[in-house]
Amino acid sequence: MIFSPVKYDEPLFRPPSEAYSFIFQVTTGCSWNRCAFCEMYTSKTFKVKSEDAVIEEIEVASNYYADVRKVFLADGNAMVLSTKRLLNILNQLQHSFPKLTRVSTYASCSDLENKSEKELLELRNAGLKLIYVGIETGDEELLALVNKGETVNSIERNLLKAQHAGIKTSVMILNGLGGKKYSKQHALNSAKIVSVIQPDFLSTLVLSFPFGVDHYKQKFLGEFEEMNNIELMQELLFFLSETSLSNTIFRSDHASNYVSLKGILGRDNQKLQSQLDYAIANPRSGILREEWQRGL
Repeated sequence: MIFSPVKYDEPLFRPPSEAYSFIFQVTTGCSWNRCAFCEMYTSKTFKVKSEDAVIEEIEVASNYYADVRKVFLADGNAMVLSTKRLLNILNQLQHSFPKLTRVSTYASCSDLENKSEKELLELRNAGLKLIYVGIETGDEELLALVNKGETVNSIERNLLKAQHAGIKTSVMILNGLGGKKYSKQHALNSAKIVSVIQPDFLSTLVLSFPFGVDHYKQKFLGEFEEMNNIELMQELLFFLSETSLSNTIFRSDHASNYVSLKGILGRDNQKLQSQLDYAIANPRSGILREEWQRGL
């Protein structure tokens, strides 16, 4: 058995870019946990880990991993914690890991709503450098249909507030979220919202159905028709073509994506769109992941 100074409540999730970060689980599950598309935390009841337990885990972990440079605070929305508690945790991390350069976490806009820009600045100065926010879509109707619990206004307002406080933002759009009926408005309005926010990082994932399409349809509050691989790429192409970003690092290289895309939006738009054009016109060319070619 491998020793770990931290006791995790599985399953444990983190963004792909946090693969080499030390993870401290300050909350368990997600306080909202009602989104139609998300099954990540449905096996858990939301709980807040006691501050003493978190501080103790940090102190113990520092005895074994003194060179930690990056830390990720799990689970789904650690930002639900009070600013005071988060500052205590961040200060302990800085004390215990002298080489620490960045702390990051998932965040919901609802949690950001409850923190002033001054509080967010305090958290930034204490080491919270990056938040990951799944906005999923910039379409008002679709946000309601998937029971996201957010509005376009709340997303824009709170992410801009975080950025003004100096916290970098990494946002995610969910390709295929509305199916065929809502595809165009999903792509167009998602492009509009990211163009307003101008996130530091932007990624797209493809809607998945871990419990089957029918399970998703039961939770989706509208008419849903699953899109095929070509239609999903066409939606992504339309989304990219409508964005107006100046310097956003873009990644569409998650395991769910059919074409691996990497670039900087504002510089590489034409290259990325050309890659998608080619993949759509030549679906068996090898640019698609092999497992998705079988689904064409």
